[in-house]
Amino acid sequence: MSFETKNIRENISLKGSTKIVVEFFEFALNSILFQRAIYPPEDFKMVKKYGLNVLVTIDDSLKSYLKKLLTQVEVWINAGKISKLILAIMNVENREILERWQFDIQIIDEENKENKGPGGGKKQRTDQEIKNEIQAIIRQITASVTFLPVLEDECTFNILAFTDKDAEVPAEWDDSDPLIIQNPEYVRLRSFSTKNHKVDAIVSLKNAFNKLNKQFITTKNFKLYLYKIF
Repeated sequence: MSFETKNIRENISLKGSTKIVVEFFEFALNSILFQRAIYPPEDFKMVKKYGLNVLVTIDDSLKSYLKKLLTQVEVWINAGKISKLILAIMNVENREILERWQFDIQIIDEENKENKGPGGGKKQRTDQEIKNEIQAIIRQITASVTFLPVLEDECTFNILAFTDKDAEVPAEWDDSDPLIIQNPEYVRLRSFSTKNHKVDAIVSLKNAFNKLNKQFITTKNFKLYLYKIF
């Protein structure tokens, strides 16, 4: 195989992996907004995906917002310029952050030994393996109402991206702080991986018992951008 042909195949593989990750974000974000009652049930319809019945919005404004957001996220993932995507749920009245759904995006490279196959190259993930892993995360999001506290006050949300400092950022994205929760509790969700990417998920929430644990985030090597709410 020529060097040029190899590069073309790797580029196709990267774009395919990116589309899988972005599609997952689409259904994950929709599921969170439904399960946490950020939007009313009548704003969603049921569709079949990953072998599950999942809910997606029918609200035109929200659909447009998510489409534009994920289009840019796809650009950043393809360029390897994004490391985290975060959905922060906050109190409408006082803007207090109540929940923070964080998705860490890791690029799998040849040096990552845990993802190497017998021949020393990357493991070939089957579509079914990827589907099963994503299905497990979506199931956890669906079950979140059983292990997360009820959001009693009216809430809204913001979506935050952690990008490299040299990433090109459209005007629709504003500089932001990390939108952290002071003294949070954590719920770690499943992860999934393709040939090129691994996505980990964790939820942090307001700690009712005020434990003395803190969340530290370094911004030395990346910048934070908030996608403007529609």
